[in-house]
Amino acid sequence: MKAIRFNHLAVSTTDIEASVKFYMEVFGLEKLPTYNFGIPCQYLRMGEKQQLHIFQVPNENVPVRQHFAVDVDDFTAVYKKAKEAGYLDFEAFDNCMYELPDGGVQMYLRDPGGNLVEVDCPDVTKLDLAEIPDMKRLADKNPQTGENLQATLY
Repeated sequence: MKAIRFNHLAVSTTDIEASVKFYMEVFGLEKLPTYNFGIPCQYLRMGEKQQLHIFQVPNENVPVRQHFAVDVDDFTAVYKKAKEAGYLDFEAFDNCMYELPDGGVQMYLRDPGGNLVEVDCPDVTKLDLAEIPDMKRLADKNPQTGENLQATLY
């Protein structure tokens, strides 16, 4: 027996309305009918079959580097919206965005609940670098050798 795909991911927040708004505005997720768990929660559709579940909890601390990653249809548009709204996270990995040795790109956002969200792009050559000035090369920060150079997100 083996797992065949992710069904959903659940994140916590202390302000469910702000978090739902974040995911709808930045990533275009859509509200779904949600079970009553006795605490505020909201299911959101992500893609065809995946879901993001948001649960409101009182004063819960979120780990600094724990995150989930998403692919988007317009990486630059997400960057611009996140930058304008102040969602870019420059602390967890010392910058909000890195070009990876294989040509992929990772960007980090912090949602209103404190959750770290990674936004991935498979090919830096498809981006207009003038529009995303916060990007740095991971190899300039941390040397990449041996197995590091074989890593890929895609």
